[in-house]
Amino acid sequence: MPHVPLDIDALADGVRTGERRALSRAITLIESTREDHRQDAIALLEALREPKREALRIGLSGTPGVGKSTFVESFGTFLTAQDKRVAVLAVDPSSTRSGGSILGDKTRMDRLARDPLAFIRPSPSGAHLGGVARRTREAVALCEAAGFDVILIETVGVGQSETAVAEMSDLFVLLLAPAGGDELQGVKRGIMEMADLILVNKADGDLKPAATRTCADYAGALRLLRRRPQDPDGFPKALTVSALEEDGLSTAWDEMTALDDWRGAQGHRARRRKEQALYWFGEDVRRGLLAQLEAGAAQDRLSALGAEVEAGKMTVAEATTRMLDALKG
Repeated sequence: MPHVPLDIDALADGVRTGERRALSRAITLIESTREDHRQDAIALLEALREPKREALRIGLSGTPGVGKSTFVESFGTFLTAQDKRVAVLAVDPSSTRSGGSILGDKTRMDRLARDPLAFIRPSPSGAHLGGVARRTREAVALCEAAGFDVILIETVGVGQSETAVAEMSDLFVLLLAPAGGDELQGVKRGIMEMADLILVNKADGDLKPAATRTCADYAGALRLLRRRPQDPDGFPKALTVSALEEDGLSTAWDEMTALDDWRGAQGHRARRRKEQALYWFGEDVRRGLLAQLEAGAAQDRLSALGAEVEAGKMTVAEATTRMLDALKG
């Protein structure tokens, strides 16, 4: 099918004016794996690069069943009630067999989805690790260009690989459920060290005492971590919230804005965004190299060496060395 030229300027204008359909089309474009679409996506991102608009980017991760979607809906509605424009980028896990994804976040956030000040975009994670989709960072840039005040990036889940969202957000919020003391061991130290704020959800009804105890456990654990230069006194910290009863959301928001304001005044936010841009440049280069490796003559050489390894005629180390030497030319 011949490529139909896209009116990049018209699409960029639509995104700048906050047209939902234009923003949805733009995100679909950057998520496309077609090479012609990729060139259009690059042109669109370049067209929207200036003037720069900045939103507060909040990454949100949490254990399965913690109520991330319920929290995002309650928190997003709380923000829109204050006339904040809120974009939600929700990443759903893809099947390793079919590659398909349920993309059910929008149906789970029915109230927020109908809010005229909110925009919800579910995306499949694909084969990309880190809890985010491959082009999530570019979707963030599009939402900023569209004039949103707050962008919530909801990840697939929590784990050792679910930390890439910290490399595209200003604040990283870890959402946890009330649990017994031993459950503290189930949360990896790495993600604890990345969290700017830990919110213990479901602090309501019979679970409220357990939530309070869990919050105290995590607050104690945070005090044992070395203070980071980008944090003022008292951060990171743990709080209790109830997404169901919409309790504690105001306090959580106050803490988020206080931390972001401090980092902005100290120059940490601007410096961190530059570091993140450099990080994603490196990631894109690595992905591009892998794509080249999986195409053309390099793919033929890779398949031939793979067959040798599979047949036991060559060790993995030897095959790897030969492949790398071939790439060197």
